[in-house]
Parts: sequence; C-alpha cells; structure tokens
Amino acid sequence: MRLSDATFGEPCLSGGGGDVLTRFGAMTAPRFVTLLNEQIGHEFSAHQQYLACAVHYDALTMPQMAGFFYAQAMEERSHAMMMVRFLLDTGARVELSGVAVPQTRFADVVEPVALALEQEKRVTEQIHALTRTAREEDDLAAEQFMQWFIKEQVEEVASMSTLLAVATRAAGVDALEDWVAREHHDEGGDPTAPPAAGA
Repeated sequence: MRLSDATFGEPCLSGGGGDVLTRFGAMTAPRFVTLLNEQIGHEFSAHQQYLACAVHYDALTMPQMAGFFYAQAMEERSHAMMMVRFLLDTGARVELSGVAVPQTRFADVVEPVALALEQEKRVTEQIHALTRTAREEDDLAAEQFMQWFIKEQVEEVASMSTLLAVATRAAGVDALEDWVAREHHDEGGDPTAPPAAGA
C-alpha cells in the first residue's frame, strides 16, 4: 500500500514496535497513545465529577458556584475532545472507556471544592507523566501537544486552591457566592488551545 493511498487520519503503515505511520509520515509512540487514551477517560470522569458538584450547588440555590462548576465540567469535556482530535490527526486509534462513578453527596459547601482541588492535583500528575512519556519516546509532536495542558493545570490548581481558601473562611453562603460572582467570569476561549474533535 502506497502512502498516498491512505485516507486522512487512518494508519497506513505499522512498524515492528507498533508505531503508527500516518499519511503525513508522523510516528505516534504506542506507549503515549495508550496513556493518552487512558487520560481521555480521566478527563471524562472529571467532567462527570464537576457536573455532580454543580448539581449539588444548584440544589442548594447557589447559582454562582453551580455556574462555576458547570463551566468546569464543560472545560474537562473539551480537554478530552482535544485529546481525541490529536489521536485522530496523528492516525492513532481512539479507545473510549467507561468513566468512574462520581461522588454526588457532600457534607457541606466546602467539600466539593476540596475534592476538586485533589482532582486537579491528580490530573496534573497524569499530564506530567504523559509529557515525560512523549519525551522518553522522542515524540516531538506529542510533547508539544502536552505543553498547553501543563500550563492549563498550573492555572487550574491555583484557581481551585484559591477557591478552597475562600470557601473555608467565607462567613456564610452569601459571602462565597459574592466572591465567585466578583472574581470568576467568562474570559472567552483560549486562542492557543489545541483544536477539539467535534468543534
């Protein structure tokens, strides 16, 4: 089969080590592909967990906190679809898996934020592992792709850390709602973000 016969996004040659050669001649390291497929599952799980947090606040009639977590949920879904797009564009197979059941019951208004911070720290470790794998496999395209997520995780951990500090010391629900309304607002899409599948 000639390279020119390949259809867009489909593998046309496979090396002995399982690397995928696309019509553009790009090699996608199989170890990175495996981890990125796992990360897609993690991102969809994060989407579900943030959705559960948003519903918790919505039920408590806390529209600012609910809106914040609804937006976070959509952001995690977008991250997953960016990863799907990268795999499709490099001719690698996308393997969608089930997601973890989210926690839906919380003791108070602080617990969801504490859970979210731990989740973001865990995702940061996963992103760093993906980046190290891309570097070890000498997959330059994959390593470049991961750089945006590294920057994104710095911002996410900082944002959740601040929100947890405010939620912990806030004098009541109204004070927390006022702070979120004042400090968090839609800043529009990031023009440097990778393209997402379905966008």
